[in-house]
Amino acid sequence: MTDWTRPLADRMRPDHLDAFSGQAHLLGPGRPLGEALRAGRPHSMVLWGPPGTGKTTLARMVAAAGDAEFLTLSAVMAGVKDIREAAARGRANREVGRQTLLFVDEVHRFNKSQQDAFLPYIEDGTLLFIGATTENPSFELNNALLSRVRVYVLRALEGSDIGQLVDRAMTDAERGLGARELRLEPAAREALTRFADGDARTALGLLEVAADLAAGDGVVGTDVIREAAAGGRARFDKGGDAFYDQISALHKAVRGSSPDGALYWLARMLEGGCDPLYIARRVVRMASEDIGNADPRALQLAVDAWQAQERLGSPEGELAIAQAVAYLAAVPKSNAVYKAFNTAMADAREHGSLEVPVHLRNAPTRLMKELGYGHAYRYAHDEPEAYAAGETYLPDALAGRRYYEPTDRGLEQRIAERLRRLGERDRAARSTERGGQG
Repeated sequence: MTDWTRPLADRMRPDHLDAFSGQAHLLGPGRPLGEALRAGRPHSMVLWGPPGTGKTTLARMVAAAGDAEFLTLSAVMAGVKDIREAAARGRANREVGRQTLLFVDEVHRFNKSQQDAFLPYIEDGTLLFIGATTENPSFELNNALLSRVRVYVLRALEGSDIGQLVDRAMTDAERGLGARELRLEPAAREALTRFADGDARTALGLLEVAADLAAGDGVVGTDVIREAAAGGRARFDKGGDAFYDQISALHKAVRGSSPDGALYWLARMLEGGCDPLYIARRVVRMASEDIGNADPRALQLAVDAWQAQERLGSPEGELAIAQAVAYLAAVPKSNAVYKAFNTAMADAREHGSLEVPVHLRNAPTRLMKELGYGHAYRYAHDEPEAYAAGETYLPDALAGRRYYEPTDRGLEQRIAERLRRLGERDRAARSTERGGQG
């Protein structure tokens, strides 16, 4: 008998593979997880994906496929003691020929020692282990644990998948809303799939709220869906994978000279609740890393946008950030300074404390002057065109090293031309010097 106090999302949880929506890349014909479920060959795994994509449901299906007892732990509240108790249950089941599946929700919240506690029980088959996580297992789980399980990546549900779930809930009289006299307008159905943002639990939760709001006339329209979804935000986990994926997409769109792509990802992050000041700081980085001296105004505009956000707040400051992002995406690109700086830093680390050449040293005292500090230094402003041709400014061990190689884009084209002319003067001066010494 249906327990109508349970949320709609829990009541509508599918109990067989044919009723599962989405994840065709894992469950379709010939796919490893789907074939394992159909053949009743469960194995230990980690399910990695956004909320509401079916991780818990899949774990229950794996248990059912192997006729295993289903145990569950939440890493938020559980500890090593709970793991040992589950293992004891697993040993008892094994004595009577039954498997035990332990499902650990938010497994990334377990620390290293807690994760290590699973290893012997997975190794000897005491427990079938399924961990669910929204975070990248490569960063959050121990290599020892990862080596004993298979990792499956779940994707956010498509709009068509969400639509199927909604239709099933509207027509199912035993567990869903089918027994109620409700009508979901097509435009409202479309709005619901959009607000769900790929999350089945969110979709069914919104539908349940909307059904209650429409209890009077039984019509679920777009206005009811909007009321039910009030305050909802796009998926955005501050510090999680969605966070880093989206800032990466924004940065790559700027680097790829796509103002449209850059503005979209900026909007996604802001809509998801990202701190605009974080984005502003990253935009400053983009200006130096990817535009550099091809257009030095980019850095100034990025700093100005940051200051505008600090002084004005939202939404005025966010418009300034958008202006900077669009400009950075549109102008010529150069990472010449970025590469030059990284190479110089590598040399500084590799070569240690190379001495400053004597002619470049400061000589504020008589002793330093007597030791030759600053001797033969040529003051550039006293030279023709304010350039001391042939002078050197690197340690002797790095003489002739080139770091900065300007591109032929934007202002850097002019910078490159000037440096080439100066280089020719250097070569001429050194050639003359060698001839004089000969």
